[in-house]
Parts: sequence; structure tokens; C-alpha cells
Amino acid sequence: MKYKSLIFDFDGTIADTLSEAAEIYNIIAEENGYKSITADDIPKLRHYDIKKLTKELGISKLWLPFVLAKGRKILKQRIDQLEPIDGMIDTLKQLRSESHHFGILTSNSVENVEYFLDRYGIRDLFTFISSTTKLSGKAKHINSIARTFSMNKSDMLYIGDEIRDVKASLKAGISVAAVTWGFNSKESLEVENPTFIVDSPDGLTGVVAEK
Repeated sequence: MKYKSLIFDFDGTIADTLSEAAEIYNIIAEENGYKSITADDIPKLRHYDIKKLTKELGISKLWLPFVLAKGRKILKQRIDQLEPIDGMIDTLKQLRSESHHFGILTSNSVENVEYFLDRYGIRDLFTFISSTTKLSGKAKHINSIARTFSMNKSDMLYIGDEIRDVKASLKAGISVAAVTWGFNSKESLEVENPTFIVDSPDGLTGVVAEK
């Protein structure tokens, strides 16, 4: 048996956004008086979930939606600088040939994601792109996607790079592959007990093929 319905995160999973996100955050931090970050800070921050991260950076829950919206707007202006994770495009093409449903659920904007996918010639691989502006809202969106496309949850696999991706998938009752090349560290992802831990894009093919 195989997972026939694959849903991907975008930032850090398909697109290599870690360094760009840090630069964009520092622009916002300078404008709004938040704590800036350096390259030396990133290894430590990769162990944090979103609650601990925002506390460390001094961003209140009230202002977090503003920071995210501003970040998406700046990214739109810099999106030509983004590149895919090395090896990810070939893996996506291989996985698509085995899948019934192939989509993206992201906190980024649909416009940014579609521009990136078009630029690299892979937009046609995906049957849907869904966006949620709430960092804690992915579980509800996963359930909505399952209903909309009449997906069997036992056939669904979410693929993401953050602690919140793992939590949302498990809350929604689907399997999750936590990839270690994105924002959160392998150690922090393992604590959340994802269905799979994947260390390289080509490792996803084996995960999808065998439950």
C-alpha cells in the first residue's frame, strides 16, 4: 500500500527559505524594535516551537499576524532569490507519478507559492495550493482538504519541516513525515513523535511507497 494523497509544506520543505526568512525577519525587527538574530543564533532557534520562538524574539501574540503578513509582503519582492531544496524537484516529479492528490498547505501566500512553482516549471504537478494565515490553523485546514477532495485519512501524508506541522497532522489524524532540512532541528522534531523522520528529499520516496 502507498500514500496516495500527499500534502506538502512550502517554506523550508520545498523552498530553501531559512536564510531568506532570517534576513526578512531582521528587516521587520529593525523597523519595530524586536530582537534581531544572527547566523550564530539560528542553530539554537531551530530547537524552538513557535511559542518559545516568539517569546525569545519579544513578539507578542497580538502582533504575530502583523509580522507574518509583513514577512509575506517582503518575500514577494525577493522571491526571485529563493531556490528549491537540492534534489526536491526530482523527488516531487517522482512522487507525483504515484499520487492521486498532490497539494500544498502553507502559511505563505498562494501568490508567492505559485510564482515560485511557475518559475521552476513545477506548478502543474500540484492539484491544489491552500494557505492559512494562522500558524496554529493547519489541523483544521487538513480536515477541510480531506473533506473537499474526499480523501481517506489513512492514505494521507503531510510533509513538513516544523514542530507545528507534526502537531497539526497528528491532531488531524493523518501521518506526517518530518523533514530535517528546514527550520526545526531533527532533535526537536523527534520529540513530537512524527510518523517518519526524513533526512533527504530522496528519502521521501521510500516513505511514500511503504506504510
